[in-house]
Amino acid sequence: MENKFRSGFVSLIGKTNVGKSTLMNKFIGEKISVTSNKPQTTRNKILSVLTDDKAQIIFLDTPGIHKPKSKLSEFMLKSAENTLNEVDLILFLIEPENKISTINNNILMKLKKISSPIFLVINKIDNIKSNKQLILQTIEIYKDYNFAQIIPVSALTGENTQTLLDLIKKELPIGPKYFPEDTLTDMPERQIISEIIREKILIFMQDEIPHGSAVEINEMKKRKDKNLIDIDATIYCEKESHKKIIIGKNGEMLKKIGTSARIESENLLGSKLNLKLWVKVKKNWRNNNFYLKQFGYKLD
Repeated sequence: MENKFRSGFVSLIGKTNVGKSTLMNKFIGEKISVTSNKPQTTRNKILSVLTDDKAQIIFLDTPGIHKPKSKLSEFMLKSAENTLNEVDLILFLIEPENKISTINNNILMKLKKISSPIFLVINKIDNIKSNKQLILQTIEIYKDYNFAQIIPVSALTGENTQTLLDLIKKELPIGPKYFPEDTLTDMPERQIISEIIREKILIFMQDEIPHGSAVEINEMKKRKDKNLIDIDATIYCEKESHKKIIIGKNGEMLKKIGTSARIESENLLGSKLNLKLWVKVKKNWRNNNFYLKQFGYKLD
């Protein structure tokens, strides 16, 4: 019955590289949030929506909790922490561990002030198939923190994710549909494309370069005479040496980034793309409020 329809906002929090984006994408069935094996992949709070005949769940994928080292890092940390008081349910993601890490302990201290129900989600259980005892140890060391649920899952393989999703639905209050049924995210297409390009930089680049890079879509225009979208985008980095590496010998690295981003973006938009990439240097942009706002980070 309609009056039994449930809806609400669910925040995914946890330290960097714990699998928040992967889990959210698994729930939605589309790649809404950038994923990689490098920390601090998600920079903005990303909203995605899952709707079926029983519930509408609005997921907030947040930047990983970490020690800030720049204004960008401070923004990311604030973005993650602000969601704690905005939602109906919190998913606190951890990896199996036999001792509570310093970062997870800090998160636990913040969660003590929160009145919303909290699920402890033990992710990446696919990594410890030969050591299931570690899952039991993890549950044991966290059991006294009054979580509404403790659920081991693998966001990568999907193990237990449907069980987790069913529990989320039961926990949400009875409420309306906040978004139309076909809504997947509140991100505009420009932002989605820029995030896809940035993900490819994260995947293909050396460790020191990705976190000093940002992507701006300069122009995105659909041609009138054919199913083709022209996109001009600029990759910004902080050093001339990084620019050379991003471009690569004879432009091969930039071509690799562009080709991979174009193919994924075409699948997402259902249209052919003509993607042109440029690389520019903006020194120390991560500590410059003007550039942070220019690249879409809401600092207020």
